[in-house]
Amino acid sequence: MAISVSPDLPGLGPDLDRLREAAARLVAAWAEPARRSTSVGQERAILRLFGVDGLDAEGRPLAAEVIDRYIGRSSERLGRGISLPFAMGLVEYDSTPRQLALDIASGAVDLAMEAELLREPARRARAEAEARRLMDLAVARIDANRTAGLELVDMLGRAPWPWVGTQVVGTTVRPAADEISALVHQGADLVRVDVPMGRELLTRLRQAGVEPGQRVASGIWVQGPATAPGADLPDDPPAGSQRGLAALRHVLDESAAERRRYVQLAIVSPGLASPEAAVVAAFERIDLVDSDPMVEIVGVGVDPDRALADRAFAGRLHLRAGSLVRIGADPLVVAPDLIAGIPSYPDTRVGRALALQVVAALFSRDDGLPAERVLIAGFPAWLVDETESASRAAAEVALRRAILPDHPLTFDEPVDAAGRDDGTGMAATWPAIVGALMPVGDATALVTRLPGPGFPNVARATRAAAAVAEEIARAAPRGPLVGRALDHAQASLAAAIETVESLQAAGWGALLAEPSGDDQEMGIGGDAVATRTEAFDPIGAALAASEERPSA
Repeated sequence: MAISVSPDLPGLGPDLDRLREAAARLVAAWAEPARRSTSVGQERAILRLFGVDGLDAEGRPLAAEVIDRYIGRSSERLGRGISLPFAMGLVEYDSTPRQLALDIASGAVDLAMEAELLREPARRARAEAEARRLMDLAVARIDANRTAGLELVDMLGRAPWPWVGTQVVGTTVRPAADEISALVHQGADLVRVDVPMGRELLTRLRQAGVEPGQRVASGIWVQGPATAPGADLPDDPPAGSQRGLAALRHVLDESAAERRRYVQLAIVSPGLASPEAAVVAAFERIDLVDSDPMVEIVGVGVDPDRALADRAFAGRLHLRAGSLVRIGADPLVVAPDLIAGIPSYPDTRVGRALALQVVAALFSRDDGLPAERVLIAGFPAWLVDETESASRAAAEVALRRAILPDHPLTFDEPVDAAGRDDGTGMAATWPAIVGALMPVGDATALVTRLPGPGFPNVARATRAAAAVAEEIARAAPRGPLVGRALDHAQASLAAAIETVESLQAAGWGALLAEPSGDDQEMGIGGDAVATRTEAFDPIGAALAASEERPSA
């Protein structure tokens, strides 16, 4: 669909069309192979849908241990998937999903034997029926959670946009619960919890020589497992674990009822875990999920095929659960400049980030998610540290409103804001820029502020800024960009077009540095993704069931 005219960006209509159409062609080429692929992350998610959660007797994630035992590094078994062998085991041993998983993890059951039984048509039919039954139960649970959430929203009411959100600092349930209760009463409309890094990503990063907490080449921080003293105790699980999120959802709902306003719960999906995060979001009524395959690819080094396949799987669950998905604007692509030995200019870096964000947004749309449920960051947080940052940010907001006009925007305060103590730098500049540029009405969904003792005042100031922006928009509508802002928009758009067209022509090698070591042909997790060879798809059948979905 052509954009053609943008009153805020005079003369750039044809280039805006060119970027969006090129990104749409790229998504069309990537989407079908992604939907035909599976990964160990998707197979772990299927076990979670079947009811396998928690830890095994040795304290290891149970679903992951089952996948490691049966699939390991076999691409052939991965392509066939876990659904039917596991369902066959349930039928043969007359067991429950969790008990069978514990028996597999302990070595008492070898699923390879059950996989052989699938050669017999009658037994395969029984396994297929059992897999469909378990998946129907999972989808019924998702639908029930969505309905319960909608009923709670009807009863309490939802805060108008923009929501004021913040990050939960506590890493285990006990401190996080106290923190959430306080934040709700201090005015938070959304609280965000980090999901701990999974064992697969942690292991692979360490194999690559990257420890949690280190900054990788893209400038993205690799966050470690969300642990703290006592995190492994059964009475105080990690806040971002499934059990922890279930407890926090309950605390959040109770606090919201006291405040008489529904409050959103958000999670940040770690790399290699978007399928499992989508299951947790659907089962525990998570309202918003930060899930961006481009950040995984560029920021963490995840193999592109793996990241896109996992995101396509997750998208189907987000669609059914009614979750919002947020796509950031921060992927920092500098490898082409390092290889060429030239400086990395802000206009070029931000244009590449824009290109990846547009592709990620259209990829989510291809999953079936409507535009109003795919939130996009208004500009990269690091842009505030550049010269003439207000003009640059104005250009970036205008570009996103023109290219993705139906997608609500979010603004996230930089976590490493400079000058927090002396009132200069990011800490002072970012709120001023957002207050001046915030689109009004349904165009801005969320403004996320940093946590701290001053959050109640920060929340009030953020709402005041939104109200002033609304009034000013009615009194004095903004005109087209001029001067430095228009120059930046032209340069950023040119870099975005070049980025997408380079991806079309040369693939990911155009943006990423050459892998080294054992992963010369692929990025992290690239050896754990495969084309599906099993035609039976219990998830697809359950999600396509004829019963009416809960209304949005």
